[in-house]
Amino acid sequence: MGDILLRNVRICLPDKLVTGYIGMRNGEIVEIGEDEPSVQYGQEVDGENRYALPGFIDGHIHGAAGADTMDATQESLHKMAAWLPNEGTTTFLATTITQEKEAIETALEQVRLFTNQAGEAELIGVHLEGPFVNPVKAGAQPIAHIRQPDTELFQKWQKLSGNKIKVVTLAPECDEDYQLTKLLASEQIVASAGHTDASFKQIKDAADQGITQLTHLCNQMNGIHHRDVGAVGAGFLLPMLMSELIADGIHVAPEMLRLIYQNIGPDRLILITDSLRGKGLEDGTYDLGGQAVTVKDGKALLPDGTLAGSMLQMKDAVRNMAAFADVSIADIAKMTAENPAKQYGIYDRKGSLAIGKDADIVLLDDQLTLQATYCKGHLAYQKEEESC
Repeated sequence: MGDILLRNVRICLPDKLVTGYIGMRNGEIVEIGEDEPSVQYGQEVDGENRYALPGFIDGHIHGAAGADTMDATQESLHKMAAWLPNEGTTTFLATTITQEKEAIETALEQVRLFTNQAGEAELIGVHLEGPFVNPVKAGAQPIAHIRQPDTELFQKWQKLSGNKIKVVTLAPECDEDYQLTKLLASEQIVASAGHTDASFKQIKDAADQGITQLTHLCNQMNGIHHRDVGAVGAGFLLPMLMSELIADGIHVAPEMLRLIYQNIGPDRLILITDSLRGKGLEDGTYDLGGQAVTVKDGKALLPDGTLAGSMLQMKDAVRNMAAFADVSIADIAKMTAENPAKQYGIYDRKGSLAIGKDADIVLLDDQLTLQATYCKGHLAYQKEEESC
């Protein structure tokens, strides 16, 4: 494990920004200070007055670097985990897609068997996106495999995963008597309304039963209308709801990103990528749940023109939010780390820079360009110096 003293960094703590040092040992943060460290370290690194933030947490990612969760192989999961530090992500939820039961089950079993290697982003569990969604708002979810919410099936899947399912995207209006929603809430699993045709009232009623999140806000849900503000309006108005947000400027227009930030605020937003296997690769055609997705100029489309996930990297989501919504460095730390860590029940060891927590750290320059990523004290990514 890394035994590193990271000096001369502007440390983004939950309540303030300080200039000082961070000591890392055995994968954990052991010191944070503004003067001199109390012990010696095997290696000292000059942070060059860059911002030090907690590592980004991506709670909704299907794939990257040619790999996808639904490949259901250890190789693909390791490919994703090894790639993600390149964009500042140190923790992620492998995200499934609506498919045949057997395909989902195999993917869940592979997550259960997975063990991270040094320098990889940590795979902490699964985001089960579908199959319990509304066909009317299927988007890129294959309609043929959509199912009614089913508590028995979910419990079987949770067992197969080794209790690794942390988030379930479902359409609450399809959940009879909110049976699955209530079960998820009772087991402290995030019930996230997504691919839903629900009205504002239906979302409000579902929130009373245990829905605590909206999946990729604005996408595949009812937008704001003056007679019914829909699921998007619920995200604005209901304080118990967190909202995922794809900040690529494609899924949600830059002006809407600014409107969302100004009205919902950083305390209830979680930046995600919803990215596909084509991320990090050249434009081309890639598979998503048995469907051909064409990627061109950063946009991923099904043959009928439907948006199908993204090519977004977390480091770019951060820069986009700064450009489009003028967010602060503290807000970035909230939306990329603190909020998801609290939402997924891992704030005791991730989501902020604090003694005793995992040494998951990203360094950003003044332009918010990613300079380095540490995963549990291992330097997993370092930006190459530009040649003259």
